[in-house]
Amino acid sequence: MQVRRISAEERLSHSFPLQAYAFEGSPAPAATADRWRDRLPYNEGNRTLVAEDGDTVLAAVTAIPMRQNVRGQLLPMAGIAGVVTHPLARRQGHVRKLLTALLGEMRDEGHPVSALYPFRPSFYARFGYAALPKRRTATFSPGDLGDLVRADLPGDVVWERMGAGYGAYREFTLRLARERHGFAVFPDFRDARLRDDDERWLVTARVDDQVVGAAAYKVTGYDGELLVDDLLVTTPLSRMLLLRFLARHVDQVSRVVAGIPAYELPELWGTDFQVTVEARTVIPSGNAPMARVLSMEALAGIQTGPGRLTVEVVDDPFLKGSFTLDGRGGTLEVSSAGGAAGATLSAAGLSALVYGVLDPEELPLRGLGAVPADAAGELRALFPRLVPHVVADF
Repeated sequence: MQVRRISAEERLSHSFPLQAYAFEGSPAPAATADRWRDRLPYNEGNRTLVAEDGDTVLAAVTAIPMRQNVRGQLLPMAGIAGVVTHPLARRQGHVRKLLTALLGEMRDEGHPVSALYPFRPSFYARFGYAALPKRRTATFSPGDLGDLVRADLPGDVVWERMGAGYGAYREFTLRLARERHGFAVFPDFRDARLRDDDERWLVTARVDDQVVGAAAYKVTGYDGELLVDDLLVTTPLSRMLLLRFLARHVDQVSRVVAGIPAYELPELWGTDFQVTVEARTVIPSGNAPMARVLSMEALAGIQTGPGRLTVEVVDDPFLKGSFTLDGRGGTLEVSSAGGAAGATLSAAGLSALVYGVLDPEELPLRGLGAVPADAAGELRALFPRLVPHVVADF
């Protein structure tokens, strides 16, 4: 078996057919090859590794060079996608070998964190990934927001096709990535597909000519649903401006289904407001995202609390070792350490702390480390709980 990186053109014959078999209906029609070629520009900067046996591609994995905010620092992030195996080569360890090689290459090229949407979380937990909150959906009737239609709000909204408004939308999401923990953005070559496909409406809330909120959406049909990808807001006013726009669809659609961050509380958006808030995980097609740290040293500078502790990370090819973590200056300082460690962590346990999704006391209960009570206090001070807002679905 040979492992190698394939060229962009080779994706047409090596990785795309396996991805289509794994994630789409099949057999694919003959015209599918043309669709694959149309997708090449949106994959040009990706890194794809394949395992081959002669002329047969046994498995393939891909990394998208993205960026993600981790506790106030916008870091290069490896978005893992297109993890596929030939149907006659499954359960033979090919993906394990490829994924380890791919993560190592991305780490060495300066991507200290990685994220993905798993087909089965337990599989990726063995690679050091920790689960993050899944985006919620808020489902409601636009009629329940009728009071907003008559509200006198400072600011206005702009309504247009995504192709026309893409520039402002892209600039706004890049701003959110600089400000919002967990927020991830595609590279320009991949994100441009949103503009080029032009398959969504875009409404932006603006105050003093600045975009303060945005929603990309589709309408399924008359008396159908208005489907918002993500309701992206920065202030209560920006939320109200977008909700007022949605309220004006009362005689067009029966309900609105809007993606929202896990920390949003739609039940507080209005009085007599009926809403269903839901987050469902489904194996294999609807799991929550996962993320992991690939480089301890590269975390230096992220925002932390006033804790200090030496930890040992075990059983991981990228993080194994002892490190002193010091947040007493407001940002993390990382140094290699000798001597006894105050806590022992797995890569997944460390990642859960960095992303803010687990309390230190939970780690031993989940088999993610050995954390004495005093060490838990220091880790809790270092890494206060946070709710990551992950929107990019890759």
